[in-house]
Amino acid sequence: METSSVLLHSRTLPFGFTFANNKVSLRHLDKHLSISSSQRHQSLKPFKSPLHCSFKASPLSLALTRTRTHLLPPLKCSYSSTTSSDSVNPLLKSLKNLSLDSLKKSLSQLTPIDIVKWSGVLSIAIAATKWTVNLLFNPFFWMYFSWTWLFWPWLVAISFAIYGLYCLRKNIFGEANIFEQLAVVTSVFTWLTLVPPAHFNGYLEGWPFVFFFVYHYFFFFNVTVRKRLYGDYYARPHDPKWEVNLPRWRRLLFCVGVMAGHWLAAFEGPELHRIPGGWTNVGVWILIMVTLLMQYNSTLYLAKYSEKVVVPTAVVQFGPYRWVRHPIYSSTMLLFVTYCVALRAPLSSLFVVAVCLLYYEQKAKLEEALMVETFGDGYKEYAAKVRCKFIPFVY
Repeated sequence: METSSVLLHSRTLPFGFTFANNKVSLRHLDKHLSISSSQRHQSLKPFKSPLHCSFKASPLSLALTRTRTHLLPPLKCSYSSTTSSDSVNPLLKSLKNLSLDSLKKSLSQLTPIDIVKWSGVLSIAIAATKWTVNLLFNPFFWMYFSWTWLFWPWLVAISFAIYGLYCLRKNIFGEANIFEQLAVVTSVFTWLTLVPPAHFNGYLEGWPFVFFFVYHYFFFFNVTVRKRLYGDYYARPHDPKWEVNLPRWRRLLFCVGVMAGHWLAAFEGPELHRIPGGWTNVGVWILIMVTLLMQYNSTLYLAKYSEKVVVPTAVVQFGPYRWVRHPIYSSTMLLFVTYCVALRAPLSSLFVVAVCLLYYEQKAKLEEALMVETFGDGYKEYAAKVRCKFIPFVY
């Protein structure tokens, strides 16, 4: 008869037992105890390390009684009683070392300047926490008058504007990716179409949402042209003489004037829920479609007769260029006017038109002088045939 033995090692006392001739011998130090056993087990491997024990059991087979234990797979498990010093939490370690004496010692080393500094930091932190909690629990932060109207809290608007300025700085240095360029445009359109009516009405609904997406669609036509020509959205290098720009202060005044016109429209117009709907807004939708079609056709025809989008190779006389000499500028003015009309703000529309005319008039003079220098009599004949610059039959 084979003898099976197992030696279990404890961290305090060794303990072992053996199977021999159907008897089990329990051995604890020098003492023996014998009992009968009716089962025979296969040999088990002894453990070699007192700090790491492993058990390996083979399938059991009973000679007298048949059971289904032989269908079970062999069990394998391992256990390790070792502890790693790396698993100790450093925070708990520092808390264990913290004592009243060490705290007294740290406090005694503080200077009056340190006390004033940390008191100021603590006061600012408490004030910011209190302001944030009050803002989050303020119902007017989350909704205005009804849950069906989208809120626009100042905190989100200002954060979005700061991120837009950050992306604009990267775009000026040529480091902005597509997402950051989109963030610049979206932040500008947010402060043009959404923030002003939200500020004066306390909520948002209706036309501001429509024009938020219309502005995106309108000003991305030239980007889609780049995609069709080059396969990506990035501008290509070209002759710098075609980069016609007015002085920086004029451009800044133009941006401020356009922004002021949108805020005046939100201030002048009635509350958003008082703007009638239905068939009374058909004219606004017609103006939107005319604006988009004018911008699309102008950009398309200009791209067909241009090299690298901005460098013209011929005098364009098709599409909207049959009616005005600068249809892209005309469509931009029409877009701003349509926004004011939708908000029922006629005086603001006149203000926006005046701002655009003052800016585009100066820019158009520089562009036309460059066109005459490039194409000579060809452009002069076109200018004599199409007399209006921006507004058909008017100016």
